[in-house]
Amino acid sequence: MTETPKKKFRSGFVAIVGLPNVGKSTLMNQILGTKVAIATPKPQTTRFNIRGILTGPDYQIVFVDTPGIHQARELFNRLMVEQAVRAIEEVDGVLWVVDASDRRPTEEEKILEILQKTEKPAVLALNKIDLVKKAELLPMIDFFSRLYPFRAIVPVSALERDGLSELVEELVALLPEGPPYYPPEMVTDQPERVLAAEIIREKLFMLTRQEIPYSTAVVVEEFREDPEKDLLYIQATIYVEKDSQKGIVIGKGGQMLKKIGTLAREELEFLFGKRVYLDLWVKVLKGWRKEERLLRRLEMPFF
Repeated sequence: MTETPKKKFRSGFVAIVGLPNVGKSTLMNQILGTKVAIATPKPQTTRFNIRGILTGPDYQIVFVDTPGIHQARELFNRLMVEQAVRAIEEVDGVLWVVDASDRRPTEEEKILEILQKTEKPAVLALNKIDLVKKAELLPMIDFFSRLYPFRAIVPVSALERDGLSELVEELVALLPEGPPYYPPEMVTDQPERVLAAEIIREKLFMLTRQEIPYSTAVVVEEFREDPEKDLLYIQATIYVEKDSQKGIVIGKGGQMLKKIGTLAREELEFLFGKRVYLDLWVKVLKGWRKEERLLRRLEMPFF
C-alpha cells in the first residue's frame, strides 16, 4: 500500500485591503472564529494594521487587517492610508474585499492601481452577497476578472459565514512553502492593553455620533492583574479634540461615560476570562489628529 505524500506546510502574510466599511475586520474575525479587530457600521473604524493568525494542519495565514483606503486630507488619515499601502508592499499576498452591495468603482480604482504596481498575488472577496441578487453576481465576477489576474474571486458573506472555507483554501494556495511564524495557539500578536484600548474605542464609535468617534483616541495608562482578587485593573484615558466633545463623551450626570464603560467592561471580561475594573477618564488634547508630536504622545503605531 503506497502512502499518500504529506502536504508541505505553507505560511505567509496576507494583507486584507479595501475601501472603508466593506467588512474587512468582520471578515477576519469570522475566519479566525474570535474577535481580534473591532468592527462597527461606521467607516474608518480600523486605524492601524492588526494581525490575526489562522493555523491549520498544513498552513498558517497571518492576516494583516488594514485601515480602509480613502481620500485622506488630515495627517492622521494620511498615515492610516500609508499603513495600508505599505502592508500591500510587504506581504506575500493580498485579499481585496469589495462590498458587493455598495459598489464604488471610482474609489476602487485606487486599490486596483496599487495592486497593479506591486503585482502581488491576490484573491478578491465579494462580500455581503446576502444583500445582493444572485443574478447580479456573475456580471460582477466577470467585470473584476478582466481588471486583474486574481488567483480567485470568491463570493462571501462574512456575517452569514458563507463562502469562508472556500476563501481560506484559495488564500492558502497563494502562500509560499515554509514553517509557521507563530505558535499554533496564537490568534493575534496584539498586546492585551492595545486590545483593551480598541474595545473601549469601539464602544465610543457605537454610542456617539457625527464627528465624535473620529475625534477620540484611547490610551491605556495602566493594565495590571490583582491575583488575590482575580481582577484585572485597567485605567484608560479617552482623548478628544474640544471641550464640547468632552461634555458629550461624559454625558449628562456622567451617563454616557458610564454606558461606554459598562459595555467595554462586559466585553473585556468575556475576552480575558476574568473580572475587570475599568477606570475611564476623559481629557482634551486639541488638534491631536493634525500634529505628529501629538500622535506620538498618544502612542499611535505609525512611526
